[in-house]
Amino acid sequence: MTTGERHEGEVRSDEALVDAVNRGDAAAFGALYERHRDWVVGIAQRFGADHELALDVLQETFLTLLDRFPGFRLTAALRTFLYPVAKHHTLAAHRKGRRARALGDHDGPAPILFRAEADDPLRLAMDALGPDHREILLLRYADDLALADIAAALDLPVGTVKSRLHHAVRQLREDDRTKNLLDS
Repeated sequence: MTTGERHEGEVRSDEALVDAVNRGDAAAFGALYERHRDWVVGIAQRFGADHELALDVLQETFLTLLDRFPGFRLTAALRTFLYPVAKHHTLAAHRKGRRARALGDHDGPAPILFRAEADDPLRLAMDALGPDHREILLLRYADDLALADIAAALDLPVGTVKSRLHHAVRQLREDDRTKNLLDS
């Protein structure tokens, strides 16, 4: 196999795809989009976006990524870059929506970090966490990001991430609604 050739069905890493995009391979950017689009939509929805707004956030997030090429370099997982971009675009859309509502336009959803049934014990316990603790808990366990990647995505020291995660898990273990879920 020569350089640049791939066997059919071979999955290239994000790093390899980023390198290919930097060399002008538009299909590689499409592969990054396909790989991460549902996750970006989920992040937007986590922050209260409805489906339509989440698709707008998806588009804005990948346009922001595209603007970084050529010359974009991965220093951590790609999701470490995508997370704060998607969060920013979602929250900016909510701010814009609040300004529009203040001028008499339609209502929109308030940002939230966790969706579940209103009476779900985990939802109630997650709602009791502070937003910083809840965000780190979700990035670690729902999105499976490494602590270093969470630190990079949130622009925090790793020690702060570890501390917040520890306190969030401890609070869930002490909460009567969820301690039986975590004691296994």
